[in-house]
Amino acid sequence: MAKQRSVWLTLTLALALTATGCSSTKKDEVPDEPPEVLYQDAQERLQAGNFIRAAELLEAMDSRYPFGAYSNQVQLDLIYAYYKQDDTARALANIDRFIRLNPNHPSIDYAQYMRGLTNMATDHNFFQELLDIDRADRDPAYARQAFADFRQLLRQYPDSVYAADARARMVSLKNRLAKYDLSVARFYMKRGAWLAAANRAKFVVQSYPDTDTLQPALQIMSKAYSELGLSEMANHAEAVLKANFPAG
Repeated sequence: MAKQRSVWLTLTLALALTATGCSSTKKDEVPDEPPEVLYQDAQERLQAGNFIRAAELLEAMDSRYPFGAYSNQVQLDLIYAYYKQDDTARALANIDRFIRLNPNHPSIDYAQYMRGLTNMATDHNFFQELLDIDRADRDPAYARQAFADFRQLLRQYPDSVYAADARARMVSLKNRLAKYDLSVARFYMKRGAWLAAANRAKFVVQSYPDTDTLQPALQIMSKAYSELGLSEMANHAEAVLKANFPAG
């Protein structure tokens, strides 16, 4: 416990120093250059991984030339710059703005894809990953939204160049959501809330039959129905369990 507290204090101090450094070095003013010069500079910053300065340049262009030749691409590049900075709130705000203002733009599939990526990143918790803490029981609201974002992308743009990656990420998100619902079923079971445990486990079986949660969910159903005195339902769950996992 003391070691973990020490890690947290170290991280907190590091973040505080970083924030102090950022605030003490006022961001450079964006020069009054033609849009093509600013845009080239922003592209070079993006390529170099300097996403903070790239965002500053792009923000200036977005403000100064809102209807210029670069306006749509500037908004798309801003989305990427914010995403790479883990500034998910501003990334999502700009994604929604772009989709709202440009519903027929050829890069709408990219914006929708970035929406899924950004919500997926928001679901990710750096500190819990760093300290190797199990995240299964965390609220999966952003994971659910990311899954919905990718699903919408596949429905509207099945031939998009981002479709294959979206499908792969949906598999990962489905496992994340299944583990969460399984953890809820286990929570109810530990507290003797057998009906709630059975219902949540049944939801896991019906919603995520192609994940690793199927076997433990069926086991919870069998146990919970037995505790409730519902022998027929318990036997059915046990039969399904043995049919799918004969060696288990």
